[in-house]
Amino acid sequence: MEFQWINTFITAADCGNFRRTAELLYISQPSVTVHIKQLEKEVGTQLFHREGKKIKLTEEGKRYLVHAKRLLEVYQHGLEDLSSFSQGYTRKLSLGISPLIADTILPYVLKSYTKQYPEVEISVKIIESVDIEQAVLKEEIDLGLSCLNSNHPSLNSELLYKDKVILVATHDGRDAESAPPLDEEEVLTTNYLLTHNHPGYWEHLCRVVKIKYPSIRMMKVSQVHITKRFIVEGLGVSFLPTSTVRRELLEGRLLEVDCHSIPMPEANTYAVMKYDHSKQKEFLNFISNYRL
Repeated sequence: MEFQWINTFITAADCGNFRRTAELLYISQPSVTVHIKQLEKEVGTQLFHREGKKIKLTEEGKRYLVHAKRLLEVYQHGLEDLSSFSQGYTRKLSLGISPLIADTILPYVLKSYTKQYPEVEISVKIIESVDIEQAVLKEEIDLGLSCLNSNHPSLNSELLYKDKVILVATHDGRDAESAPPLDEEEVLTTNYLLTHNHPGYWEHLCRVVKIKYPSIRMMKVSQVHITKRFIVEGLGVSFLPTSTVRRELLEGRLLEVDCHSIPMPEANTYAVMKYDHSKQKEFLNFISNYRL
């Protein structure tokens, strides 16, 4: 049996048309017909009903499609594994990282890790914190770096870092040494408060701010990098983890506003994993030397 036949069969089942299948696979339409006939001969049954230019799976074809996809997946994984091995990789580590955590110095940490452990093939998925738990449970990733703790009985959740949350605003253009500090009340009552860019602390924080400043205007912005862009452009202000605005503060694009009347929450980073194996331990031990 040729795996090319199986690939043609799966593509044809998705398309429902031999001509379109030929276009997608960059082969001739007669070749598609040959592949399907050869596969039908191999498995001993008809896989498609022909209805003019359209095709539909037979009952047997629909049943075999599940197995065909598994066969092709195993074949492709085998090729990928051999390719990785030939490039010097002997181990794999798949990470699921929250967009907010990815916006810290994590890229630098990953670069340092790959230099120290060149035999490890790293794959990274950017996954929202609320979805990381399920991704770990389904073993789609080996390790999740999340803004949310997990209490699932089948998972281990380890607190890695506690980050200070601060109120930030755009630079007002005045000299930092001679100008008076920005006033909390003025900043919060004359700007939109950009909220919900972190999954951990906003619900409680919004209630606290509303009690203190009932007339405050709020705008939900789900991504931290968009929030920062909006602040720089003068659209609003926000409470953000220090690690996510470190560079902007150093470069003078954002300013920290002293906040005395509102208790500041913490933004935590958790490692979520299903197995506490050596590759997870090795990576966590490495990143513990850095402050994300």
